[in-house]
Amino acid sequence: MTVAPEGRKLLRLEVRNAQTPIERKPPWIKTRVRMGPEYTELKNLVRREGLHTVCEEAGCPNIFECWEDREATFLIGGDQCTRRCDFCQIDTGKPAELDRDEPRRVAESVQAMGLRYATVTGVARDDLPDGGAWLYAETVRAIKELNPQTGVELLVPDFNGEPGRLAEVFASRPEVLAHNVETVPRIFKRIRPAFTYQRSLAVLTAARDAGLVTKSNLILGLGESPDEVRTALEDLRDAGCDIVTITQYLRPSARHHPVERWVHPDEFVEHAKYAEGLGFAGVLAGPLVRSSYRAGRLYQQAVSAPR
Repeated sequence: MTVAPEGRKLLRLEVRNAQTPIERKPPWIKTRVRMGPEYTELKNLVRREGLHTVCEEAGCPNIFECWEDREATFLIGGDQCTRRCDFCQIDTGKPAELDRDEPRRVAESVQAMGLRYATVTGVARDDLPDGGAWLYAETVRAIKELNPQTGVELLVPDFNGEPGRLAEVFASRPEVLAHNVETVPRIFKRIRPAFTYQRSLAVLTAARDAGLVTKSNLILGLGESPDEVRTALEDLRDAGCDIVTITQYLRPSARHHPVERWVHPDEFVEHAKYAEGLGFAGVLAGPLVRSSYRAGRLYQQAVSAPR
């Protein structure tokens, strides 16, 4: 393999990754299919209206539960990211022109689906003068204008930590401002070379200082140790993070980082207990948990907890 699916030449890192075959999943990595009436109705509507969600297009294992709760996730900014993280299935390349009509379309999709809670995430847009801050903020504003009863969770890149960009995004007032640290300091540069651990923590602190409920995610199986996970949880809590999800890395393709270990469900339970002991208002941990899994329920749990 010398060429990526999007046509570019593979990076040396990707060539090295591809030398390790795709790992066989352990028996506990299983999805239970539960197609309730809400899920079935939503699936039919999405098909009929030609709507697009990350839930379907990324093959999320939790789609049945989230759609049953009338929750869904949308990806904005296009399908090309200006950065490359070694776990992420989104392609790296030159993004298309900014689509200024996208916020309206997302808001109309939220309305058509009758969502109670919508998560909006997107690619990094370092090609834009504002890093995409307007797009993220405008999408929240558009959803809230058309769907005043719908909760909105915004999962953002770091906007290079620039205060003006962050302020614009924070001013849109999503119910939750999420920025995922994803991994521990020792391997952070290897996994997320265009980000920095401290800058990611600073984004969460700035969101907390702006009065927003904050959230982050840790992916296990990238080469971290259990002790490093606990330290990262401490760092997140100290930075002002209210909600945390802890997940198992599932390798998207051979050119992505190999799975270093399959974390047993019992270890996820221990990490969840530790996070709760640190004072996180909302915690979800498990092999098939994803950062937007049961996001609405987790938000309600967080706001009802003493802060």
